Amino acid sequence: MGTKFQFIFAIICSFFVISCTSQSESLVTEGAELIRISNEYSFTEGPASDKNGNVFFTDQPNNKIIKWKAEDNSLSIFKEPSGRANGLYFDHEGYLLAAADDKNELWRIDTNGEVDTLITNFKGKKLNGPNDLWVDLKGGIYFTDPYYQRPYWERTTAEIEENNVYYISPDLKDVSIIAGDFIRPNGIIGTPDGKTLYVADIGDKKTYSYSIAENGALKDRKLFTDMGSDGMTIDNKGNLYLTGEGVTVFNSKGEKIHHIPVNEEWTANITFGGKNQDILFITAKGSVYTLKMNVNGVRY
Repeated sequence: MGTKFQFIFAIICSFFVISCTSQSESLVTEGAELIRISNEYSFTEGPASDKNGNVFFTDQPNNKIIKWKAEDNSLSIFKEPSGRANGLYFDHEGYLLAAADDKNELWRIDTNGEVDTLITNFKGKKLNGPNDLWVDLKGGIYFTDPYYQRPYWERTTAEIEENNVYYISPDLKDVSIIAGDFIRPNGIIGTPDGKTLYVADIGDKKTYSYSIAENGALKDRKLFTDMGSDGMTIDNKGNLYLTGEGVTVFNSKGEKIHHIPVNEEWTANITFGGKNQDILFITAKGSVYTLKMNVNGVRY
């Protein structure tokens, strides 16, 4: 390799490293540190932000939904019992949707904690256990349904053999299997423009992307990355945040651009909260954390 070529190659490599470093560092506010809000829970999951930036999350083993108030950083119980809720998500009308694991249902909860059960079975068979969910631009609901044997269940086997992703139509009248061929689908999130859906197959350590059709159908399944995830979120730049060993961030091309270490055995789920949607809210084992970001979450 000639001297001139080596020099040019070195410049190109240096530029690439600086660009990647700059991109990753710009995600987190300069000087910001991971703050543990509380460690008084058993296993935290399912964070979801309301229109005011408050975050609701679950303490699944203790059958509670807790509210983090963004304005004063306070914590309070929103609903107990909570149907052993796992994943949560707010719909466009402000109802809190909950993957109620106790009886394998999907709930819609109003601001007073009153429950409307949206689904109890699929074609007469008990669901495996709704786990995580996302609402599209039209109000349709996608949810993952892996089978995790629970100690509080009477049954010991699944009535539905496959671990699927389901779709509830915007009018809440029709439920269909929208995607299959998973070992254990878990985290799920869509892009701000409503055109792409990401589904993590944590059982196969893979995350896939799908194109969303006008009627909500999924097509063009592609491997996004060889990493699964428990929960996930997305920012206004289109970066995808996966959980497990801390938080790993990928850009929209599937390139890893950042990692946020969390000093816990497992990081379960993640969302953006706060008044400006610039607070990364992380659930990890018995704790919840916040981190000030330069990017924002997405509200519809």
